[in-house]
Amino acid sequence: MRTILACLCLMLVAFTNAEVYFEDQFADASWESRWVESVHKGSDAGKFKWSAGKFYGDAEQDKGIQTSQDAKFYGLSAKFTDFSNEGKDLVIQFTVKHEQKIDCGGGYAKIFPADLDQEDMHGDSPYNIMFGPDICGPGTKKVHVIFNYKGKNLLIKKDIRCKDDEFTHLYTLIVKSDNSYEVRIDNEKAQAGNLEEDWDFLPSKMIRDPEAKKPEDWDDNERIDDPEDTKPEDWEVAEFIADPDAEKPEDWDDEMDGEWEPPMINNPEYKGEWAPKKIENPNYSGKWVHPEIENSEYEADENLYSYPSFGAIGFDLWQVKSGTIFDNVLITDDLEEAEKQAKDLFEVTKVAEKKMKDEQDAEERKQREEEDKRRKEEGGDDEEGDEDDEDLDMDDLDLDMGDFEEEEEEEEEEELQRDEL
Repeated sequence: MRTILACLCLMLVAFTNAEVYFEDQFADASWESRWVESVHKGSDAGKFKWSAGKFYGDAEQDKGIQTSQDAKFYGLSAKFTDFSNEGKDLVIQFTVKHEQKIDCGGGYAKIFPADLDQEDMHGDSPYNIMFGPDICGPGTKKVHVIFNYKGKNLLIKKDIRCKDDEFTHLYTLIVKSDNSYEVRIDNEKAQAGNLEEDWDFLPSKMIRDPEAKKPEDWDDNERIDDPEDTKPEDWEVAEFIADPDAEKPEDWDDEMDGEWEPPMINNPEYKGEWAPKKIENPNYSGKWVHPEIENSEYEADENLYSYPSFGAIGFDLWQVKSGTIFDNVLITDDLEEAEKQAKDLFEVTKVAEKKMKDEQDAEERKQREEEDKRRKEEGGDDEEGDEDDEDLDMDDLDLDMGDFEEEEEEEEEEELQRDEL
């Protein structure tokens, strides 16, 4: 009985200790009071607007903040109560919708320390974590996961491909207190592993022994030329030869044209460059492996995941074509809460959103077909008009020919009269 009570107490403590540090579903216009625009880029800064976009599941619930101006920098951030994730898991989650068919632009978020200067936020503002999709042409379609460690921004060594269609997608980063991580896209695992292995946080544990050198008599050639193999005496070495059928032109002048030489042709007897055959090397020592030693500069760090201060989240972006919508932002230490919001906010939206988009596409196709039909019908009327014009031209032509015949008869009569005279 005591054991059961103890387990229940631990479960209760774990539940009550779970925290949501920040969330924003942009449910109403009050979002503007929580988010601060950076003025660092001046006139090059773009504006966010509150919108659900062109297609959605719910016109109000699916509203988020949308980039609204092409070829602009975007800087927008919100602060929350300062916290450290030491000894806790960290979950960062938000949705991104590139309904403009983005060709080049960011869709990521940055999580900053509490001392962020929001009005001066820019690309060089120090952050703890940068996470989310980035697209630029066909060559860059990745999910960034960047950690700042001792003043350096470290990129993940694995490739995580992002979504590049027009629909809403959910991006989730889970950083655990055991130095492991997981990236989810649309609530499905896209990548996972260990922080130390997948980022260059620390120097290598082992390095090549600088004192070790391959022995001079070490032979690592597995096969060698056969020393007894010799080139055959009749081996033809010339790749091109003078054309034996060519003859000097009769009008060739040696003084004017120089000494005549027959043109060169491929040598039919040419067998290529000769090389001796290969045999197994009797002195083969095997592949030499450079011995390794422990790296004296390596020092384990069990707190790679941990930051002393989280206090702001921001969208610091450049977009060539605007139209991206950010929504359902969540920072928590509770994975279950993130999964719940993924189900309640994303799973429902994605189905209804696609349905509306499909209906819009069907209506656009219908309108295009009707427009094409109308143009063809109008084009048909023009063809009938052209036929009438052709008939009219032929009538004119017949009239002209009749006049010509009458004139010709008159000329013949005049000519007969002259002959009689």
